[in-house]
Amino acid sequence: MDTDHERSGATGAVPDADPSALAERLRALEEENAVLRHRLDVAAAPRDAGTDGPGGPRAPGRLRAVGAVVLITLGALLAPVAVIAAWAERTLTDTDRYVATVAPLAADPVLQSALSGRLTGLVMEQIDVGALLDEISTAMDENGIAPRASAALGALEAPLTSGVQNFVREAADRVVQSDQFEAVWEQANRTAHEQMVAVMQGADGALLQIGDDGQLSIQLAPMIELVKERLVEAGLGIAASIPQVNASFTIMQTSQLVEVQNRYAQVVALGTWLPWIVLILLAAGVLVANRKMRTLVVAGLALAASMLVLGLALTIARGLYLDALSGVVLRLDAAEVVFDQVVSFLRVTLRTVGVLGIVVAIAAYLAGSAKSARALRAGLGRGLDGARGFAEGRGVSTGPVGLWLGRHKGILRAVVVIIAALVILLAGSPTPALILWVAIVAGLLLVLLELLSRQAPEMSGDDTHARAST
Repeated sequence: MDTDHERSGATGAVPDADPSALAERLRALEEENAVLRHRLDVAAAPRDAGTDGPGGPRAPGRLRAVGAVVLITLGALLAPVAVIAAWAERTLTDTDRYVATVAPLAADPVLQSALSGRLTGLVMEQIDVGALLDEISTAMDENGIAPRASAALGALEAPLTSGVQNFVREAADRVVQSDQFEAVWEQANRTAHEQMVAVMQGADGALLQIGDDGQLSIQLAPMIELVKERLVEAGLGIAASIPQVNASFTIMQTSQLVEVQNRYAQVVALGTWLPWIVLILLAAGVLVANRKMRTLVVAGLALAASMLVLGLALTIARGLYLDALSGVVLRLDAAEVVFDQVVSFLRVTLRTVGVLGIVVAIAAYLAGSAKSARALRAGLGRGLDGARGFAEGRGVSTGPVGLWLGRHKGILRAVVVIIAALVILLAGSPTPALILWVAIVAGLLLVLLELLSRQAPEMSGDDTHARAST
């Protein structure tokens, strides 16, 4: 009998159940079930709050939902204004950004052609071929040269003028296409930026000027000096006598420049603080919401949508700007090139913010409670568990390091997310590529963390009892 009992214990067979023991076990399971139901009710309370009438439990949840909608809507509406204000503030106050904006114009063929034509016209205004021929004719008469030869000079005025003009145009083309011109253009704009700030503040600028009708122009005197040097080197000695010319080239013409000049301080303040206000509004909307992850998805998509609207508005503004200049400027194609270059950083900024909104929405969706997101996370978890088990089955394990990662996995996730956010926020000039790469690297780090982390094996009751007895 003892032998049968020992055999039964050795094989793990369960003796006949005692009815009292079963009843006790059933009572314990019912108590455990009641505790679990209570926990579920507590967890679902914020979601189900307020199913009663006005003033009942649902009122706080409804107010939070309305507050979240209002805050996110305000943030999305102000986001385009904040992007424009930040772009204007950087362009007005940051010399490096301003030079980076206008410097590429010197290498653009359309603008080079327009500048060359402008320089040729200015130089030709200082070279009076007719007056030169009159002086030659007078000298010939005084020296008794045949009157017929003197009269023939008058017929040469038109072809000589055309020849000199072509000669000057070739010299101007060589100037605007040279590396020296690009250096002069960049240096002139860098020096002129301080003058532009002075002009925006109401002072008179020597290099950059804003007219009453909103023309932003740059002085051409340094460029004309370059053309004079080239003409003298080419053999046109009379070019050396050309006096200093006070002429300008219009970079942009819009009445809004006058308004910006009048409200320079407000533009700087808006560009500095409005982006932070938008960020605070969106963050506050997410924090007060009942379902924060779902609200974060909405906030990200709203931000991306607002940037799409800004892009469409910029396209419309470009068409209206060029239509307004039609018939006003000689080279509409040059005005088109200038506009596209001036707003290039604005386009980069709105694309960056739009991509950021989409990335945030995707991340919030993947971390949310949607059924598809949970299924995706579960599938990824099973895949990582399978890969980990496959490696450990062949003797490859992260050991104590993996156990440490498993214990601190929550903190490490937060660190990865915070570092990714800081990289984006502290970047001098964030771009869509930067946003995407930061998101990809952060995602890979989180997956690697899940793959390398291990959970400590749970000890059975017999192991616990044996360890306690020892």
